[in-house]
Amino acid sequence: MSGGLLVAGTTSDAGKSVVTAGICRWLVRRGVKVAPFKAQNMSLNSFVTREGAEIGRAQAMQAQACRIEPTALMNPVLLKPGGEQSSQVVVLGKPMGELSARGYHGGRQERLLGTVLDCLAELRRSHDVVICEGAGSPAEINLRRTDIVNMGLARAARLPVLVVGDIDRGGVFASFFGTVALLAPEDQRLVAGFLVNKFRGDVSLLQPGLDMLHDLTGRRTFGVLPYRHGLGIDEEDGMAVSLRGAARESAVKPPVGEDVLRVAVCAVPLMSNFTDVDALAAEPGVVVRFVDRPEELADADLVVVPGTRGTVRALEWLRERGLADALALRAAQSRPVLGICGGFQVLGEHIEDEVESRAGHVAGLGLLPVRVRFAREKTLARPSGRALGEPVEGYEIHHGVADVHGGDEPFLDGCRLGTTWGTHWHGALESDGFRRAFLREVAAAAGRRFVPAPDTSFAALREEQLDRLGDLIEQHADTDALWRLIESGAPQGLPFIPPGAPA
Repeated sequence: MSGGLLVAGTTSDAGKSVVTAGICRWLVRRGVKVAPFKAQNMSLNSFVTREGAEIGRAQAMQAQACRIEPTALMNPVLLKPGGEQSSQVVVLGKPMGELSARGYHGGRQERLLGTVLDCLAELRRSHDVVICEGAGSPAEINLRRTDIVNMGLARAARLPVLVVGDIDRGGVFASFFGTVALLAPEDQRLVAGFLVNKFRGDVSLLQPGLDMLHDLTGRRTFGVLPYRHGLGIDEEDGMAVSLRGAARESAVKPPVGEDVLRVAVCAVPLMSNFTDVDALAAEPGVVVRFVDRPEELADADLVVVPGTRGTVRALEWLRERGLADALALRAAQSRPVLGICGGFQVLGEHIEDEVESRAGHVAGLGLLPVRVRFAREKTLARPSGRALGEPVEGYEIHHGVADVHGGDEPFLDGCRLGTTWGTHWHGALESDGFRRAFLREVAAAAGRRFVPAPDTSFAALREEQLDRLGDLIEQHADTDALWRLIESGAPQGLPFIPPGAPA
């Protein structure tokens, strides 16, 4: 068989990524050979596959839910915003250049449909089922003509569509009805039904509304998923950064030693791969929060300057906010600071950028003996090695080339000077032994009686999260009906809903 499904959403952040991952994990536990797919992803959280291709981090997570290696086929088009109106366009894992929103939607996007369909067809040839994820809303009617990720993909590939709605935001019935009503009749016929996400309370009180929705649209609801904390793994953007930080603080496990360890992450503009700190938050006794004011660094035992798609812009922001001075004071006081990728570049002496910002020569914060020059070719790599006496793996995604000309000792591809560390490696903190060794050094420098837990496995915790997603689908969705939908393909003959139909 070659079954398929498109998981669309009434809005961005409705839960498409986690629902897709949950369906994938449910299917693979049934013995189905399944793969994820997202035709076009807009995200600053990305990952490097083993063949050196850059894809959305969410698709890498979904591949893990499928228990397979991620490949470029799973996310053929990745858009990495560089500002309000332009993005770097990554096709089949390689950057193709910068385009404005008008330039992309004005013709380039439509021309990529053939590439998208070829990738999906290849995945379908090698897997029993492909679960596709949409983007934003399928009812963005201003963009429908060139759409390659929502109804444009569903129509071209004859995929049934399941629409996910976040009831925690309110207005989910209006969102479901309005989404379908705005579609053209040909697109409406592909919408099989709905899935309610993040419900709190008694499901029986929701049932009258679901019955009325069925009467109005002719479409069933395939399940009501309850609200669960801690399921927002590998989000696509920084929309809920402050909420992520709050969730980490409230969910922190008791420390093994006498003290907790407080980590402050500077929420720089165009922040990328902020998932790097997830491994820190997984440690018992480590409190992680995102900050944007210098006074919030005062009680931090470690400050992380994360990756960013706009290194020079982030540097300006740190100075404008007073965070640059706070970081310099920390370094002078031998208080720990870690820079990752763009954050590493910011901590250096100077930056020569004629590629990303085209700002030319820009002075860095001068906390590390590093000079950075931006190259036109992007470095995409999956390095591994040893550091702090432990094996460590990571991945690199950057245009900046660092010339390290000093420091107390090497640190991965970067260096350490006093209690300031810098590296281009993303994901290094997911290596358990290395993370524990690093935290021990941080705790010693901060004067904290903090002891890393000896048995925390980030990979095992990620597997537990993915199993929880699979459990949500298995326990709260009509899996028999969902399987019939996936197996049979695009629905036919569903009633047309004229726009403005009475509620």
